[in-house]
Amino acid sequence: MPARKVSIAEVMDHSGVAFGTSGARGLVSAMTDEVCYAYTRGFLQYLERENEIVRGGRVAVAGDLRSSTPRIMRAVMKAVVDHGGVPINGGRVPSPAIALYGFDARIPSIMVTGSHIPDDRNGIKFNRSQSELLKRDEPGMKEQVVELPADFDANGATLAAAQALEPPVESSVEKRYVQRYFDAFGEGALNGARIGLFEHSAVGRDICFRVFRGLGAQVTRLGRSDAFIPVDTEAIRPEDVASAARWSSENDFETIVSTDGDSDRPLVSDEHGKWLRGDVAGIVTAQMLGATFVATPVSCNTAVEQCGAFARVARTRIGSPYVIEAMNGALGGAEKVVGYEANGGFLTATSFTLSGPLPALPTRDALLVHLAVLLSARKAGVPISVLLGRLPQRFTASDRLEDFPTALSRERLGALAQGGPGAIAKEFPNLGHVTDISNVDGLRITFASGEVVHLRPSGNAPELRCYTEAGSEARAVQLNSEALGVLRGWR
Repeated sequence: MPARKVSIAEVMDHSGVAFGTSGARGLVSAMTDEVCYAYTRGFLQYLERENEIVRGGRVAVAGDLRSSTPRIMRAVMKAVVDHGGVPINGGRVPSPAIALYGFDARIPSIMVTGSHIPDDRNGIKFNRSQSELLKRDEPGMKEQVVELPADFDANGATLAAAQALEPPVESSVEKRYVQRYFDAFGEGALNGARIGLFEHSAVGRDICFRVFRGLGAQVTRLGRSDAFIPVDTEAIRPEDVASAARWSSENDFETIVSTDGDSDRPLVSDEHGKWLRGDVAGIVTAQMLGATFVATPVSCNTAVEQCGAFARVARTRIGSPYVIEAMNGALGGAEKVVGYEANGGFLTATSFTLSGPLPALPTRDALLVHLAVLLSARKAGVPISVLLGRLPQRFTASDRLEDFPTALSRERLGALAQGGPGAIAKEFPNLGHVTDISNVDGLRITFASGEVVHLRPSGNAPELRCYTEAGSEARAVQLNSEALGVLRGWR
């Protein structure tokens, strides 16, 4: 095709590959080389406009283990080269690993990943030189007009003659991330610990093994898969619940750990193989670090306020950019600032000192949560389940309806909000009096019983998510099931 110019907004409209909080995401069939190239050029042009980079600099690129990732990485790196930059190939490493490398080197980084969504979809996550791309960056990205060279065929595929060779993998990307935990926790921190590692298709599976073994733990590798498995740490698959319970009954594990596809969100179990909720693991991690300021989305467990461990708790919309913005607002004083999400991803905006230094890493990280939960229990001399029992007993559950169009979700939630308590009582007749309605992110309804139902469209997939909170785990799960039953009638 001839060379031409196109705006990112036009790319979004024509391709169906949306751009938002988590970068660009869409069906693999829609994420052609041309689309991925355009998004990358738009990102680099935007950073130039912001005087954050100059042409000719380095850009770090990595990816997860999806079948489409190598092709998309090559398209991204071709865009970097054509823009006059030098791509640093981080290989297949976790999202926080490539972000850490970029933050340390003060260069942009790009992660090719669809996180937890199925293999027929993928995405590109963009990081500025010192931060994730935030919500305020989105308008500037969308208005970029980029030049597409005559290197693509009618289907948007890169012509073979124009495909740049993939540079060799820069091994220091992985090494720097692994060394972070050795420095912070110290040699022998996990001596004698017995860990099950559910590897599936997580890109960080080998790195997790290296870190746990390097800190002295006995690690049993479980469930490795060559095919991509869409593990969602907020909506854990029944088979993964069953597998963890079985593995635990067959072994003497203190915990079983895992991550989602790009290894920025953790799964951590207790000694019985019962997976912790990400927001509970976040409270434990924040306590272990001695944080004084915690930013967390409105969907997370209210035990963070009730435990009294933190001087300030800021509630945000769902999504790491909102958590980061709240953390940034707390910087500049003496506070120790962290954030976490219901999916378990944990962020640090200030540095901490444990056995050694733990520098700030203001992007989602899974490994820190794995280590914090296990080490907190070992320090207290109790199993993880007992450690959790010392927190205020508030329980959350979450699930989703897949293939639920976002437009329909917004229409239904808008009508329910407009109808107020009367409309809510009609939809949820057994939950009693409504005491609070929040539209900070979706629709969060609190009832006189203290129970909570929070409904919102997913920000990166055609899904309607449901979060519930109650005074017991069984009730939170039951409430979630009942709410999903109502939502199924909305189709």
